[in-house]
Amino acid sequence: MVKTKTVTIIELAVSAAVFAAGLVMTVAAKSAIRQHGENKKRKRRSRLSLALTVMAAWFFIGTLIAAYSGKTKGMEVEFSLFSERVELFGVTFARTSVLMWILTAIILLLCLIFRLFLFPRFDPDHPKGFQNIMELAVEAMDRFTCGTVGEYGEQLSPYMFSLGVFMIASAFSELFGQRPPTSDLVVTLSMGLITFVLINYYGLRKKGLGGRIKALSNPTPIILPMKILSDVAIPISLACRLFGNMIGGMIVMDLLKSVLGGYAAGIPAVAGLYFNLFHPIIQAYIFIILSLTFINEAIE
Repeated sequence: MVKTKTVTIIELAVSAAVFAAGLVMTVAAKSAIRQHGENKKRKRRSRLSLALTVMAAWFFIGTLIAAYSGKTKGMEVEFSLFSERVELFGVTFARTSVLMWILTAIILLLCLIFRLFLFPRFDPDHPKGFQNIMELAVEAMDRFTCGTVGEYGEQLSPYMFSLGVFMIASAFSELFGQRPPTSDLVVTLSMGLITFVLINYYGLRKKGLGGRIKALSNPTPIILPMKILSDVAIPISLACRLFGNMIGGMIVMDLLKSVLGGYAAGIPAVAGLYFNLFHPIIQAYIFIILSLTFINEAIE
C-alpha cells in the first residue's frame, strides 16, 4: 500500500511538472510566432508542446481518478445476451422493450409537435432554415426508396425514414447509460419480421400468389423448398447482423473503460462519437438498403 501511494505521488508530481513545462513551451512558442511570424519549425514546436501539455494533463487526471475512485485496469466485461427484466404493474418486461416504448413515444411526440406547430408555418414557395433541412431529408429518402423499389418507393419511404430515426435514437440512449434497444436480439428480430412481412406483402401484391410461387420456383421447381427456406432466413439474418454489430459496439466501449481504468477519462467520450453516432447511422443505412433490396427482389 505504501509503495502504491508512493508511486501515485511520483506519477502525479512528474505529470504536473511535464504539464507545467509543456504549458510554458506552448506559451513561448505562441509568443515567438506572434513576434517573428509563423514558419514550419515554430509551427511544429507549437503543436508538439501543445500535445505534450494535453497528454500530461490527461495522465494527471487519470492518475487522480484511479487513486481516489479505486478504478484499476483489467479485462473485465460483463455481458448478457438478453436484457435484464423490470416489473411494471405486476408484469415483467425487458428493460430494452420499455426503453423502446419510451423512445417511440418521444419520437411520436416530436412528430406531433412538428406537424401541429412547425409544419403550418412552412412556406412552400420560399423554404428556408429548418424547412429546407426537412424537405431535403424527405426528398432524399423518397429518391432512395424509389430508386431501389420503383413504384412502391413512396409507400415505403415513411416507414424506412421512421426506422432510421428509431435506430439512431436507440443508439443515442447509450449516452445516458442505457442499453440500446437495437442491442437486444428480440427487438432486432421484431424489426426483421416486419421486413419479412413487407417482402411477402409486396411480392403477393405485385405478382399474386401464383406469380409469387412461380418466382420462387425459378429456374426450376426443385429449388422451391430452398427458396422458401432462404426467405424465412431473411429476418433471422437481418436481426443477428444488426444485433451483433450493436452489441459489438457496446462491448468495445466497455473494454475501453475496463482496460484503461481511471485513465479512461475522455477517451470513451471520443470513441462514443463513432459508436453512438457514425456507427448507428451506418447500421441503419445497411438495414434499410437490405430490406429494400429484398423487397425489390420479391416484386421483380
